[in-house]
Amino acid sequence: MSCFFCQRNIREIDFKEPQFLENFISGSGKIRPKKRTGVCSGHQRKLAIAIKRARFLGLLSATSK
Repeated sequence: MSCFFCQRNIREIDFKEPQFLENFISGSGKIRPKKRTGVCSGHQRKLAIAIKRARFLGLLSATSK
């Protein structure tokens, strides 16, 4: 399985796109592990940082709805 971001040549993950980031968050609000998302290690780290920034700014909920 190949990385979603590597396939599309995406270098930066934008924290200002909460609808996109919700695809990588579980129903309980946790960040999904890279085994479940199929993302490489480097992009998983960038993804986690983007999700945390979006939560800090209130773009994403820190808990489930």
